[in-house]
Amino acid sequence: MKRAGRRIAAILCMVILVASAPGTVRATTTKEKLDKAKEEKKQTENALEQTKENIQGMQGERNSLQGELSRLNDNLEEVSRTLDELESNISEKEQEISDTQAALEEAQETVEWQYDCMKKRIKFMYERSDAVYLEMLFSSEGLGDFLNKSQYIEKISEYDHKMLEEYKETREEIEITKEKLVAQKEELDGLREKTKEEQDKVAGMVQNTADNIAGYADQILAAENMAHAYEDKMKEQEANIAALQKQLAEEQAMSRLAAKSARRDISEVTFAEGDRELLAQLIYCEAGGEPYEGKVAVGAVVINRLLSSVYPDTMVGVIYQNKQFSPVGSGRLALALAEGRATPACYQAADEAMSGVSNVGNCVYFRTPIPGLTGIAIGGHIFY
Repeated sequence: MKRAGRRIAAILCMVILVASAPGTVRATTTKEKLDKAKEEKKQTENALEQTKENIQGMQGERNSLQGELSRLNDNLEEVSRTLDELESNISEKEQEISDTQAALEEAQETVEWQYDCMKKRIKFMYERSDAVYLEMLFSSEGLGDFLNKSQYIEKISEYDHKMLEEYKETREEIEITKEKLVAQKEELDGLREKTKEEQDKVAGMVQNTADNIAGYADQILAAENMAHAYEDKMKEQEANIAALQKQLAEEQAMSRLAAKSARRDISEVTFAEGDRELLAQLIYCEAGGEPYEGKVAVGAVVINRLLSSVYPDTMVGVIYQNKQFSPVGSGRLALALAEGRATPACYQAADEAMSGVSNVGNCVYFRTPIPGLTGIAIGGHIFY
């Protein structure tokens, strides 16, 4: 019951002192925070630099795509002009074919008419040739007239034959011309289809390239927003680093002051009820996994502060001084007090420290090792 009462009293004291204690950050904690802040700033700088490189890369890709888009648009215009020309040529060719077809039909009619005429004359000559020719010849008024009529009859036959052959040749030429025109039109139709396919292909490439450009524009905007966020974050980190550096300088000055300031002798200290419990539980939280020498050293740091004129002059005041020991701020010390977690070795180390034993001299700080930090190394801590 007494032990539980001491725990409750210690917890109450903790609550009261946390609310009223002065705000000095332990130098080791500040140094660790400063190093972490610098590392985070370095990471932010690297991220910002990478983002800027990404932006430059995307801008280069976008510019390249814009050049490609311009070329594709020119190509599309050229293909469209070619297609328009083909459409015009096809229309002209269709008109020529139509005209040729009309001429062919007219020539065919002429051939058929001439052929009918020849058939009629031939029929007439076969049916009445002898009588007609004889009558025509005998009706001649003289030899000259007779010869003229003979030649006339011969020329009529020759003319009929000649005209028939000419009309046939004309019809054949027209048919050949029509075949050529139809072949040319078929070729133009094929070119038109290929040109349309090329037009569709280029139009698709134009749209795809335009979409890619728009996509890069969105990505660049997002990256620029990210870069602005990194820049704002760097400003905050720089301000934090400056504040931590100032705070660290103040703490280092306080450490030097503590080394020069007056110290009480352990015999002058009167410990309050619950101080042993409080110190043992802090030792458990800070050095529970350390060797016994490390436990004594943590206790000695607390007692060295208690003896120094620049720190509070009570156990509770030292341990609960604002942000001095991390288990206080995290709540681990309160939990250890409530559950009585300290081991016998922690109590023994607390007893030695409270009796004035110190294996770290007048050190008032300790922390895990970092580059450049010198002091007394015990277990996983450096005391200085």
